[in-house]
Amino acid sequence: MSLFISSASAQNITTEGWEEWTNFKQYAGQNSLVPEKQKGEYRVVFLGNSIFEGWLYSRPEFFKDKPYYDRGISGQTTPQMLLRFQEDVVNLHPDVLVLKAGINDIAENTGPYNEEKTLNNIKSIAQLARANKIKIVLCSVLPANRFNWRPSLDPADKVIALNAAIKNFAEEQGFYYLDLYSAVVDDKKGMKAVYASDGVHPTIEGYKVLEPLVEEAIKKVKK
Repeated sequence: MSLFISSASAQNITTEGWEEWTNFKQYAGQNSLVPEKQKGEYRVVFLGNSIFEGWLYSRPEFFKDKPYYDRGISGQTTPQMLLRFQEDVVNLHPDVLVLKAGINDIAENTGPYNEEKTLNNIKSIAQLARANKIKIVLCSVLPANRFNWRPSLDPADKVIALNAAIKNFAEEQGFYYLDLYSAVVDDKKGMKAVYASDGVHPTIEGYKVLEPLVEEAIKKVKK
C-alpha cells in the first residue's frame, strides 16, 4: 500500500495530527446516523474531493431518496482519501464505491505530484474495496488545463496521462473504468465553460451531463 505524503505535509501532520490532516471529523456525525442496510438495498458511496462534495449542494435531487452517500471533501488528495477509507466507506457497508480522485494530487495540494504514487494510492483504495466485497467504479479525472489557485501549473497532459494509467489498471484488474473526461472536454484539453465556469468544478449543467453516466456505471457493476 503506497501512501504519498510530502515532507512539508508530514511536518503538518506532526503538528496538527492525523485527524485534522485527513479530516475524519467532517462526516463522523453523518456516518454515525447511517441506518442499518435494508434487505434489497443497493448502497453506494461516492468518495472524492470538492467535485463530489459540490455535487450534493448543486444537485441534491440526484441523491434524494436513494441509498447514495456522498463523502467528498474539498481539496483532498489520494493519500487523504486512502486514510479515511475505513471510516467513510467500509463502515457504511456499501455495495458500490464510486471513486473520483487525482486532480488535487496534480494540483500539488499536499506535495509535489508523482503519477506513480497517486496511481498506487488509487490502486490501494480499489484493492481495499475488493477485499471488503465492495464493487468499484473508477472514474476518470475530469479535464483541466488550469488551476485558479495554482496558476503556475500546467495540468492538462498530466490529467490525460493519469487517466490512461487508471484505465489500464482497471482493465488489468477487472475493475469498471468510467470515462467522464470525454463527455465534458473542450478543444484545449480543458472543461467546456458551460460545464465548469472556473475550469475545474462542474456547473449544474456539468453535473447533469455526468449523472446519467454514473448511474449507468452503477447499474452495470451491479450485474
